[in-house]
Amino acid sequence: MQGFQASSDWDDLAERTRKDYVKLIKLIEQRFGDFPLAGLVDRRTRGIFMEWRDERAKASRRQADYGWQVLARILSWAHGRGLVIANPCEKGGRLYRGSRADKVWTDDDEKAFLSSAPAHLHLPLLLALWTGQRQGDLLRLTWMQYDGTDIRLQQSKTGTRVVVPVGKPLRDILDARRQKAGLMLLNSDGEPWTADGFRSSWRKACMAAGVVGVTFNDIRGTTVTRLALVGCTEAQIATITGHTLRDVRSILDSNYLHRDPELARMAIRKLETRTKKANRPTN
Repeated sequence: MQGFQASSDWDDLAERTRKDYVKLIKLIEQRFGDFPLAGLVDRRTRGIFMEWRDERAKASRRQADYGWQVLARILSWAHGRGLVIANPCEKGGRLYRGSRADKVWTDDDEKAFLSSAPAHLHLPLLLALWTGQRQGDLLRLTWMQYDGTDIRLQQSKTGTRVVVPVGKPLRDILDARRQKAGLMLLNSDGEPWTADGFRSSWRKACMAAGVVGVTFNDIRGTTVTRLALVGCTEAQIATITGHTLRDVRSILDSNYLHRDPELARMAIRKLETRTKKANRPTN
């Protein structure tokens, strides 16, 4: 576990992810720090690790899965380096089956937030809605990454480079506030946000605006949904948000569009148009 934290694999993780991993690694060390490496090849070991996950699941299935994921990743790293000869946590599945199916920002949510939230939180919302990027990447975004037409960035989580054409509503507010250098998003004191500070301020602003049941993270999926509803292909969406095609398809298929009534209305309108054309009298 110490070797993993000294590796390039660890360096490639986002700062927030490393902090989360450290907490879980400490728990793993407390429970399995004296577990013999030779025992990893024993078929009973997988059951022992699963019992640990089941115990944690009584408090939180999501956190139980996360702990399993971290342990599996460390053992996978060790297996690849030849430090262990088996990874009993490989393909362990998940206990948590949560869905963000109905966690989409509506137009009413957007309007309520913009009418109630302080001005320094307006740009984060519009940036998120019009780019589909993660909170961490947006908080690190600089004015140098905006050229008046596009925003260019490399996503910290995946390393994916994206070029996002800036839509007019976002471009108007960016051009009005544009600076030669520095971060785009600043707190009420004109200072860079900390991740925790931003989350706290955002949560309070949502409560004051009456926006409930959705988080900042849900805006990324909302962007995917909105792009699909205006007829964008999966490839076009992935180019903007930096998702893989598989992830875009998963969001559209499982999490959002199957519950969006506007999609059904669009489909019926297309069918009506086709029916009218088919029933036109011919000369």
